[in-house]
Amino acid sequence: MYVCLCKGITDTQIRDAVTDGACSMRDLRERLDVANQCGKCGRECKSIIGEYRQAATTSFVNAGQFAMA
Repeated sequence: MYVCLCKGITDTQIRDAVTDGACSMRDLRERLDVANQCGKCGRECKSIIGEYRQAATTSFVNAGQFAMA
């Protein structure tokens, strides 16, 4: 799905950039040049970054849950 119509940037491209280390809007602007014209894509870009941050913080398991052999 196109997120930035001005630049023709898709959600897949944004997700790939976040996976490759982009962790802020500044990073996405530098890598993909999003949210530099009309700015309407900014909210969706921030949402995608937030999804990845949430996934990164919830993917860890408490080591205390496992019995030591």
